[in-house]
Amino acid sequence: MIRVYTSSVIDAPADTVWSVIRDFNALPAWHPLIADSRIENAQPSDKVGCVRAFRMRDGGQLREQLLSLSDYDYQCTYSILASPMPLEHYVATLKLTPVTDGNRCFAEWSAEFDCEPARERELSQTIGQGVFQAGFDALKLRFGRR
Repeated sequence: MIRVYTSSVIDAPADTVWSVIRDFNALPAWHPLIADSRIENAQPSDKVGCVRAFRMRDGGQLREQLLSLSDYDYQCTYSILASPMPLEHYVATLKLTPVTDGNRCFAEWSAEFDCEPARERELSQTIGQGVFQAGFDALKLRFGRR
């Protein structure tokens, strides 16, 4: 099993950042790689078990299921159901922790998945930097830190 971990500090309170990212259908509003998204079966986007289907700007389509959501812990966990990437058993967690020094938050995004050994490095880089860090960079810009 491969584990990818990316972290960053965002210059905004955790509750402010969480209000942007907690909506499981809001990826297009804050992540630069996502073109559009919808929740299947007209379920609420914060209902554990709901499935989002989204399209990336490069045309790739994914389906992900919300496994847990905690407003108290500023954390959500989800799995990939379908993806153009050659991986299996993908589960990721996005978590914010308040940083009281400067009223900022510490953001962590991690994932575990299986893939062919020859693709481990490529997929780890794509997910860690291309997806997770790209999302954090967009949030930093949104909240005024470059």
